Amino acid sequence: MGSLAREVIGVIDTEGDRAEWTFPADPGAVRTARSTVRRQLHGWGLDSVGDITALLVSELVTNALRHATGPIGVRLVRPPDLPDVLLVEVSDPLPDPPRERAARPEDEHGRGLQLVASSSRRWGTRPGESGKTVWFELAVPT
Repeated sequence: MGSLAREVIGVIDTEGDRAEWTFPADPGAVRTARSTVRRQLHGWGLDSVGDITALLVSELVTNALRHATGPIGVRLVRPPDLPDVLLVEVSDPLPDPPRERAARPEDEHGRGLQLVASSSRRWGTRPGESGKTVWFELAVPT
C-alpha cells in the first residue's frame, strides 16, 4: 500500500456490501479517496459506475476540504434489498449543509453539487453526531 497507508487514516470496513474509510483533511485526500473508491468498486465488479462515482466523490471531498477542518469519511453501500443501487456518502465535521448554487461561466468553483444532482438518481444531506453527511445514489446496471 505504500503512500496510500499514510493517506488513509482509518479503514473502517471493506467486507461484504459496505466499505468505509476516513481520510485526513489535506489536499491528497481527494486523489486517495478517488483511487480507493475505484479499487473497491472494481473488487465488487462495479467498474461500470467507477468513473462517475470517483468523479462525484472527488467533488464532495473537495467541498469538505474547502469548508471543514477535520477528517473526511467516505462510505459505499450496496443495499441488499436494492441490487441496482450504489449509495455513496461523504461526511465531514462541519454541521452546515452544503448549498447548491448557480455558477457563472467565469467561476472556477461552485459546480460540484450541480454535478452530483444531475448525475445521481437522488442526493441529499443529513446531520450527524458531529457534522454532516452528503449522500447520493447511483443506478447500477444489472
